[in-house]
Amino acid sequence: MPDIKELFIKGGPIMWPILICSIVALTVVVERVVFLLAEAARRQRKVADAMLDAVEQGDPDGAVKVAAGTRDFVARTLCAALSHRREKSISSALLRAAEQELARYNRGLSTLDTIITLAPLLGLLGTVTGMMHSFGMLQGGELGAPTAITGGIAEALIATAFGLGVAIMALIPFNYLNSRLELARREIQDAAAHVEIHLAQLTQKP
Repeated sequence: MPDIKELFIKGGPIMWPILICSIVALTVVVERVVFLLAEAARRQRKVADAMLDAVEQGDPDGAVKVAAGTRDFVARTLCAALSHRREKSISSALLRAAEQELARYNRGLSTLDTIITLAPLLGLLGTVTGMMHSFGMLQGGELGAPTAITGGIAEALIATAFGLGVAIMALIPFNYLNSRLELARREIQDAAAHVEIHLAQLTQKP
């Protein structure tokens, strides 16, 4: 059975962009895993809960003080929104703060999405060009050597196999990272709704 290096060489020149796609995907995945581990270590749910308690008790300024220096993304979102609530509506402030935090979770996902689509297409392109080369042998009087033609077609399929492999290996972390993004979005939305409700009650008090 041929080794990876031999298969790579047989796959033709289109294997190089497929290799680049795999390296980029691996880089993005490693960076995102490091980011998620760092965010998990920075979580301070007690700070976010203390902020919500302060808002519930009618002390939004106290909630901002509670979040001073926090590295928890939910608490940072609430702190940024409450700090600017007088400049704009609390809904707008919460939305802007949430978008800034979620942009950090969304980083790299578009790159993975592109690679998931691009890698199989590159593999297909490699197969098409390889088959064109193989069938081109027919014009060169290679009818007496069918093994060369069929062997060329088999080698052309290597690019498709590698392209699909890269896409599949990128798809799994892509879906996982999307799930973590949605989890972060739900946490922020839940806390933001809590703040909006209690601030609305404060403004309605005589």
